[in-house]
Amino acid sequence: MAGRFAPRTARAALPPRSAVPMRRTVASAPLSAPPVTREWTPPGPLDLRLVLGPLRRGPADPTFRRVADGTFWRASRTPEGPGTLRVTACGGRIAATAWGPGANWLLDGLPALLGAEDDPDAFAPRHRLLALTRHRRPGLRLLRTGLVLESLIPSVLEQKVTTDEAYRAWRHLVRRFGTPAPGPTAELGLHVMPDPRGWALIPSWEWHRANVDAKRSSTILRAVRVARRLEEAAAMDLPEAKARLELIPGIGPWTSAETLQRSNGAADAVTVGDLHLPGIVGHALADDRDADDARMLALLAPYAGQRHRATRLILLSGRTPERRAPRMAPGNIVNL
Repeated sequence: MAGRFAPRTARAALPPRSAVPMRRTVASAPLSAPPVTREWTPPGPLDLRLVLGPLRRGPADPTFRRVADGTFWRASRTPEGPGTLRVTACGGRIAATAWGPGANWLLDGLPALLGAEDDPDAFAPRHRLLALTRHRRPGLRLLRTGLVLESLIPSVLEQKVTTDEAYRAWRHLVRRFGTPAPGPTAELGLHVMPDPRGWALIPSWEWHRANVDAKRSSTILRAVRVARRLEEAAAMDLPEAKARLELIPGIGPWTSAETLQRSNGAADAVTVGDLHLPGIVGHALADDRDADDARMLALLAPYAGQRHRATRLILLSGRTPERRAPRMAPGNIVNL
């Protein structure tokens, strides 16, 4: 569920030397290459931590960092090539700097990334919990990256496994087969994920080493073969975008929703099929922790068009049921 976990400030760590293939000699862009800068004034309150949080895949995500001074760093593979974006809040303004071939693309998309295309006023809370949470979190806006594959692949990795397993797989694959992010990112350990051909060339034993089973790796390989067609979904309305993604065997409603929440800023993309979300929504709105998907959708029906925002507010409210069972034990196919 996008935005379930807010990013925590963590000391940036370099990836272990063993995580970098010896054959790779690509280096970061030279620091002498001039960065591109931009300032943007949002139309209302904006909390970068809440807005950008859904892009973070774990505390050591090699494509995302939040440093102690509140600055956010993001490494992306744009249609124009790799790029690094640094974003900082300065009073009521946003200051951004970008490096690499994709720098201009990233800065052009800065307002959309930070929710300029989102309309929080379209949400009319009908539950006191949601009204209070919205009042306490005025800086929440739904982001839009405009990049499908960079959200789709980690979402596929998160299918049917624990969050920690998926995060470890993402770290391993991006650090080993991605490229160092352009700009002054060496100390942060930022990497840009592989391009579609790079994903397609990952050998089967490396998926195994990343603890990714054949079902998930095959889904990713099918997706990258039609990467251009999938990226077109970023400009589609939600029903058409979902249909485009779900044409790929292995991509269902859960994965398409998790992807389009980020790539398209889809305010109505509900994460159906999640292990925990129906119980969280049921507990928050009807004191029904045993709710299933059908019950969750019925409770969210008054928020049609804004159901993803409603679930974000519920998750941010802190009203979640107490755990009744041990955490799911992580699987391990590496030693099989």
